[in-house]
Amino acid sequence: MKYRLMDLLACPMCKTFPLNLIVLSEKTVERSPPDQRRPICELYCGYRNVKTSELQNPPCDECYKKEIVEGFLYCPNCKRWYPIIDEIPRMLPDKLRKKEEELAFLKKHASKLPKSLLEEGLPFNLKTA
Repeated sequence: MKYRLMDLLACPMCKTFPLNLIVLSEKTVERSPPDQRRPICELYCGYRNVKTSELQNPPCDECYKKEIVEGFLYCPNCKRWYPIIDEIPRMLPDKLRKKEEELAFLKKHASKLPKSLLEEGLPFNLKTA
């Protein structure tokens, strides 16, 4: 997943923007951003986790070369989490999510995640599993 998607993504359940991003692994890809205005993102810089209006030196050149391989998107409002697996954010409605697969991903990365996500995250968490 590209960091610049954080400028577009909102929680599909409650529409909260921006989501919290927890990056577990990323890779570097050789490419340059298009010649255009800076910052590239309109409202929110996912790479720096700040509103673009608060950026003095946008990191667009650096950000454009990064891809998130594994991570979590977390809604601070409704407490839902969405995994990023193989560079793809999986933001499905609760009833379409694969509980066993997502709980396995959560357990795999439990040591790197905040306690609130592990114990209170929806629709699945380790406390109720």
